[in-house]
Amino acid sequence: MNRVRRGPAPPPEQFEEFQAQELFCGRCRTAQPVRERLLLVLPDGELRQYVCAACGNSVGERRLTAERPALITR
Repeated sequence: MNRVRRGPAPPPEQFEEFQAQELFCGRCRTAQPVRERLLLVLPDGELRQYVCAACGNSVGERRLTAERPALITR
């Protein structure tokens, strides 16, 4: 009987998508709650912008990539 040694299992994916709740605002000089707004629709996804909820200053961006649809051939 042969025993196959296997290494440790890879860790499970913890985060599929991460969304910020607070970011540092340079204008307010402190961490502030942020709102996410759609900035641009791209062929392969979306570009979203984080805006400070207190002063409206742009504090960051996030790019979401969409899965490419499967091509159907007949």
